[in-house]
Amino acid sequence: MNIHPTKALSDNYIWIMEEGKDAIVVDPGETEGVLRYLEEKQLNLSAILLTHDHEDHIDGVEELLAKFPNTLVYGPKEADFISTDIVHEGDTFEWMGHNFQILKTAGHTKGHISYLTEDALFCGDALFSAGCGRVFTKNYQAQYDSLQKFKNLADDVKVYAAHEYTKTNLRFAQSIEPSNKIISDALDQVNELRAHDLPTLPSTIGREKTINLFLRAKTLEDFIELRKARDNF
Repeated sequence: MNIHPTKALSDNYIWIMEEGKDAIVVDPGETEGVLRYLEEKQLNLSAILLTHDHEDHIDGVEELLAKFPNTLVYGPKEADFISTDIVHEGDTFEWMGHNFQILKTAGHTKGHISYLTEDALFCGDALFSAGCGRVFTKNYQAQYDSLQKFKNLADDVKVYAAHEYTKTNLRFAQSIEPSNKIISDALDQVNELRAHDLPTLPSTIGREKTINLFLRAKTLEDFIELRKARDNF
């Protein structure tokens, strides 16, 4: 399975999975780049995966359905106004021989979910490289619990997050741990990638365990302190 990043809006990634001539699109906040890629590769869109209901993740769904009307749309209960298949924690489905598992990863939004297939995690805004999403629900316990789920995944699982926030997240991490060489080296690598307009994703769970302060938070209180500091960074 090939996984392709399509840049969207100011800093979103729309991930396109392809197997043969079929494709799945994750969190299409717009359609221009997606439709161009599907047309260039002559791919049929068979499914859309939604992690949550924010506009920058769903605004392209209706246009994609107009072009590919038989497409299944998987999403959480909070996106039932646009999803054809509502999925919950522990649900699974199969696509082109690949099994997808649903993880509830709330906190950023109440119903946020992530999709895990083999060694690929599509985590929307619940986890970023070196960071995590803002806790709009104010339910810090839910977000902390979601991070523990991610932390328990295998180190080689690739993290396909929905935003290019890695550079800012690492700058924040460096401000907290200025003598941490692993974080400094990671920031140097990311600066080099971004200087050439290359994506910093996917990361891996193993890498995130070393550079992501939120995954390393030992208690809920530590997490809340970090999250509030990052909100004001």
